[in-house]
Amino acid sequence: MGALKFFSIFSSTNNTRNNNGLLPSSNTIRQNLIKDSNSNNKEDGSNNPVFCFLRRFMSGAKIDGGSRTEEEEKVYSWLYTLAQADRDIVFEYVRSTERGLSFTEAERRLKENGPNDPLQYTFPSWWHFLWNAFFHPFNIILMVLSALSYFASDNPNGCIMLILVLISVCLRFYQEYSSSKAAMKLSEFVRCPVKVQRCAGRVVQTELIVQVDQRDVVPGDIVIFEPGDLFPGDVRLLSTKNLVVSQSSLTGESAITDKTADIREDQSTPLLDLRNICFMGTNVVSGSGTGLVVSTGSKTYMSTMFSNIGKQKPPDGFEKGVRRISFVLICFMIVVATIIILIDYFTSHNVSGSILFGISVACALTPQMFPLIVNTSLAKGALAMARDRCVVKSLNAIRDMGSMDILCIDKTGTLTMNRAIMVNHLDGRGLPKEKVLRFAFLNAYFKTDQKYPLDDAILAYVYTNGYRFQASQWKKIDEVSFDFIRRKVSVVLETESDIEDRSSQFHGRFMITKGALEEVIKVCSFVEDIDDGSISILSPEDQQRILNTGEEANNEGLRVIGVAMKTLHNRKSDRNSTGEDTVESDMVFLGLITFFDPPKDTAKQALWRLAEKGVKAKVLTGDSPSLAIKICQEVGIRTTHVTTGPELELLSQESFHETVKRATVLARLTPTQKLRVVQSLQTTGQHVVGFLGDGINDSLALDAAHVGISVDSGASVAKDFADIILLEKDLNVLVAGVEQGRLTFGNTMKYIKMSVIANVGGVLSLLIATIFLQIEPLTPRQLLTQNFLYSVGQIAIPWDKMEEDYVKTPQIWSEKGLPMFILWNGPVCTLCDVTALIFLWFYYKDSAELDVVFFRSAWFVEGLLMQTLIIHMIRTEKIPFIQENASWPVLCSTLIISAIGIAIPFTAIGHIMGFTDLPLSYFGFLLLLFLGYFTVGQVVKRIYILVYKNWL
Repeated sequence: MGALKFFSIFSSTNNTRNNNGLLPSSNTIRQNLIKDSNSNNKEDGSNNPVFCFLRRFMSGAKIDGGSRTEEEEKVYSWLYTLAQADRDIVFEYVRSTERGLSFTEAERRLKENGPNDPLQYTFPSWWHFLWNAFFHPFNIILMVLSALSYFASDNPNGCIMLILVLISVCLRFYQEYSSSKAAMKLSEFVRCPVKVQRCAGRVVQTELIVQVDQRDVVPGDIVIFEPGDLFPGDVRLLSTKNLVVSQSSLTGESAITDKTADIREDQSTPLLDLRNICFMGTNVVSGSGTGLVVSTGSKTYMSTMFSNIGKQKPPDGFEKGVRRISFVLICFMIVVATIIILIDYFTSHNVSGSILFGISVACALTPQMFPLIVNTSLAKGALAMARDRCVVKSLNAIRDMGSMDILCIDKTGTLTMNRAIMVNHLDGRGLPKEKVLRFAFLNAYFKTDQKYPLDDAILAYVYTNGYRFQASQWKKIDEVSFDFIRRKVSVVLETESDIEDRSSQFHGRFMITKGALEEVIKVCSFVEDIDDGSISILSPEDQQRILNTGEEANNEGLRVIGVAMKTLHNRKSDRNSTGEDTVESDMVFLGLITFFDPPKDTAKQALWRLAEKGVKAKVLTGDSPSLAIKICQEVGIRTTHVTTGPELELLSQESFHETVKRATVLARLTPTQKLRVVQSLQTTGQHVVGFLGDGINDSLALDAAHVGISVDSGASVAKDFADIILLEKDLNVLVAGVEQGRLTFGNTMKYIKMSVIANVGGVLSLLIATIFLQIEPLTPRQLLTQNFLYSVGQIAIPWDKMEEDYVKTPQIWSEKGLPMFILWNGPVCTLCDVTALIFLWFYYKDSAELDVVFFRSAWFVEGLLMQTLIIHMIRTEKIPFIQENASWPVLCSTLIISAIGIAIPFTAIGHIMGFTDLPLSYFGFLLLLFLGYFTVGQVVKRIYILVYKNWL
């Protein structure tokens, strides 16, 4: 793709214009470099736009392990071009000078490029949450039916349906909006001022150091940075002094890296390993320097991680299923209501009465409580998770957690404590020796330039294990600070008092060095046998043996540093008089210290509990494979299939998907590779994927996963895109969330299935009765009263329990499951209603009691009791009331609604509604009828489970 296209990103339409009138109009050097860059890209054709298009077209726009988006290709090519360029050419590329930009030019570029934000993300406003809560298929159905009810002068029914809609919308709006406000409080961006060099003056230009907000930094600015500063954009280094940078926000690795301006990189160096480029979002650990901002805002490397934010989330299978069922019910409702209206009209010749009865039937067919039940279940789950210290931003994420069967997790801080713990202190032969620990302790104790976690780990090990090395007996003379060229630190110490026994091996002045094992060995000429105190020449065999010991420790997931010392003979305290004795050379190698980032005590138990529930764990980390393998072995994750990011880049599309499917540990992953792994599991593996991460490098995967999970200590961007925020970084909280998600999913499916079966079966019974009797089996008011009582009885379902076996496995919406469930179980309800119809017709045929009022009273009670008892038949695959009982709220609800339904015909209210008293013989029949219903229903249930292997 080349740098030519990138230059247009930062240039105006008139490329001959320069920032301060100081740049030449000819760009010969730049054009030559662009030509070289383009020729390199053409060798393999991988960066050719036509080739990229053909490759994506042939792959069907599917995930390719080695593919990059067009935006990524642009950023990669631009940064590699600058990393390989000389300092002067870099200035030409971004049209700047060594003096910096003028204030006028900086202001013009800010207007041209926009604010320096890699992602313009804002939290949804309140009306957005309100609209999402309102715009639900069943809410729309209820509002349409409510309007028709008002049109047909059935005001009470219309009012009831509007109240149901209002309660449902308010409940969902309150929960999601309040959760969003809590997340906003956790997601406060910290905008630090940036030191920028600008030039001013019309005739004589003067360099000025000014502070600007990071949003106002533009390409071409020269920034000055010190320890703790964040890089405000992608920066090509101009000068550095012992610069150490943390890139953990991009890579996820806790390790730090050195950067230097005095180098020209080549194309073979991985992008994040470029030593003369610093990336937006990374921070300075130590050292200082200056750099030229080459990319800001949406054109930085960080922005490539967000280019597809909001477009990767897979469709919600549950919501798709609900919408399909909604449309099916609407079609069924229109057909049945039309038939009933026509039949009723031809028998009664009353247009308004027939329409009102048809509307009532349509209302009876609609699961009116669906939005309320679903939102109540989700809100109940959110409250339960809040007690476990979780902020639920998206209610649907609770249900998705119940369907989740793969959890992708980062290693650092999730499986581990994210802190170093010292493990051992070994001599050159790999044996534990106290002298190695003593000198490592003295180095860490007296080092003052900058404390690193490894120093704290050494001190903690000494103090907690009862060693008494008497640091007060020593005095610091000098220090050679750590830098990433030497990769070690040295201190010069001497004993405080001459009274100390001069025969002691710790008497005198010493130079103590510790650092990277390879670098420490380079400055050693001798090795000490600590057992007998003898010192011998460090032979090549000794060096290889020590390096092998360090490599073995690395393979076990341990970090290793070397320790060396030498005795100094100058006893003067003057720092300058130490002379060449303080040079790190001809030292005596003592041994090595090993460290480990230990797994959390709760991690192994939590992963085991997740596995028990059918949730497989995959570790996606930016750390090294050896360290990831060690941690996974400690917490019980299989490590038989391990792969790395560079290996994935070389794979074809099919191999990529197959490797991701088998791998349990994926190390050295870039942010986009984490995204592609998640997408592969979702699309090819058809899995419901959760992702737990807390860094900027995790944001893409968090946004793409079905359930994005972050922590309150995570990066702001990560929390923005997460669906759930953990206030404690503990996997056991996720176990509780999975259980709650499955409980929510189960109760929701329970309601959907029982309500659709009851409503469809009841409406079919009404249709049959209307055709058979040539009258309205129930008046509109009676039908709506029956439907209202049944709906109220269902409110307790969110508080119902689920069977243990159901919670043990992931639960996923099945597109074919609900229609088949209705076809099997719906006719059982209709059969019972028809049986009641036949009994009423034949048993009371010759009785004076059989009239329209009596029939409607009997039909009302039977229909209400049938719909109420369906709850207990559908909610469990076991025998209801014998092998399994509902929770007490559901039992109480059933008893209350059943009692009200039986009592209504005997009350004054029932007489007003057109009911009459019922004989005891009819209730005896109902007892036999419902025993028969449970018997037939249980037989159908067992056959259904035998065929489809599940129930709910």
